[in-house]
Amino acid sequence: MENENNESKGKSTAPVEGKTELEEIFKNGSVVAKNARETIHCLSIIGQIEGHYLLGDSQKATKYEHIIPLLAAIEESDEIDGLLIVLNTMGGDVEAGLAIAEMIASMKKPTASLVLGGGHSIGVPLAVSAKVSLIVPTATMTIHPVRMTGLVLGVPQTFRYFQHMQERILRFIANHSRADIDHLREMMMRPDQIATDMGSIIDGREAVEAGIIDRIGGLSDALQALREQM
Repeated sequence: MENENNESKGKSTAPVEGKTELEEIFKNGSVVAKNARETIHCLSIIGQIEGHYLLGDSQKATKYEHIIPLLAAIEESDEIDGLLIVLNTMGGDVEAGLAIAEMIASMKKPTASLVLGGGHSIGVPLAVSAKVSLIVPTATMTIHPVRMTGLVLGVPQTFRYFQHMQERILRFIANHSRADIDHLREMMMRPDQIATDMGSIIDGREAVEAGIIDRIGGLSDALQALREQM
């Protein structure tokens, strides 16, 4: 009877571990990859960055209240050697996105970002926040003025707030990349690229040429960038 209990306990261990890993992927979009050389935490930032307001159930979202404590845990972990951030995001809440970007930029652990699909809007600061940033040739990035939903007052203070927010974003990108802030500002205010809107849409090679992203590359290149830092 005792042997049967021990066997049943042994059988239940593996599924629980597997379930925990799946729950981590489902909750935070992250997974830990371990081999004989190093342990890398892969974090995906996808869909829309969710801030102080909940998005609808039908929208894919990255919740900043999950990501920020996770980044702190990764930084303090003795088991994690590096962080790989994979981005395919349409943007979202500006302050939440900047908060995540500032957390990543302040980490001492090796970090690398890889833009797949899109790194739009506030996804641009997130992409450049890592120590090394990469983008695939087919990915795109959108740089545009700050938008706001809900009640907007038509007073000078509102427009000054928009301008200050845009400058915060531009300064962050310029400080964590090779991009020139005046060129970034020009791209943000272009009136001829996006229909019924302002801004610029650039592909992977254009992002590298503008100095926003460090280099063209894929998954293996991003992992190699992490190993070089280690």
